[in-house]
Amino acid sequence: MISLFQDTIQQLKEVASEEKTLSIYKLIVSGGLGGQIIIGILFVLLIVAFYIYFERFFAIKAASKEDKNFMNQIKEYVSNGKLEAANDLCKSKNTPIARLIAKGISRIGKPLEDINTAIETAGKLEIYQLEKNVSVLATISGAAPMIGFLGTVIGMIIAIHEIANAGGQIDIKLLSDGLYTAMNTTVAGLIVGIIAYVTFNHLVVRTNKVVYQMEAKSVEFLDLLNEPA
Repeated sequence: MISLFQDTIQQLKEVASEEKTLSIYKLIVSGGLGGQIIIGILFVLLIVAFYIYFERFFAIKAASKEDKNFMNQIKEYVSNGKLEAANDLCKSKNTPIARLIAKGISRIGKPLEDINTAIETAGKLEIYQLEKNVSVLATISGAAPMIGFLGTVIGMIIAIHEIANAGGQIDIKLLSDGLYTAMNTTVAGLIVGIIAYVTFNHLVVRTNKVVYQMEAKSVEFLDLLNEPA
């Protein structure tokens, strides 16, 4: 009796040991060709998502840098009629806010409504540049889980096909490829989708911050032009 109990414990230890050695690579390989193709597509989408995120993150971070003394200098130059110096200052900053102010300075002398329209148009172009390729992250966040679910469907079809070929007798070993494909691709799709969704929303928040800064400085510049001489 004791010997049987010890043998059972030994078998459980061996099973546990086998489960611990199951790596991610083995899971992917065990999923069959269909699963490997789906995982490969999801991996490419993950690389694209990370590339877009970091590229946009640093671009937006650079655009959000704000010189606290910038508008004071612009006000001084414009008040003294030094428009060329104000324009040179804007060019030296090379930020969305500076480009908007430069657009407004280039329209000084025209009606205030024309200046406002020019700044708004320039602002839309700046926002477009800030949001460049960000929509791809939103697409990946929605497409990745669906691609993963496609792998799930493929895996279940493989499993049913194996059952049919086995004459209706269920054998776990025969079903393993289909089940691995179904589970692995679902998990991978959800992981890629979650990462893309989080990074997309983070970039949206960062972009909105820059947009608010642009709007505030544009209003401040228009108020400057509207002040009585």
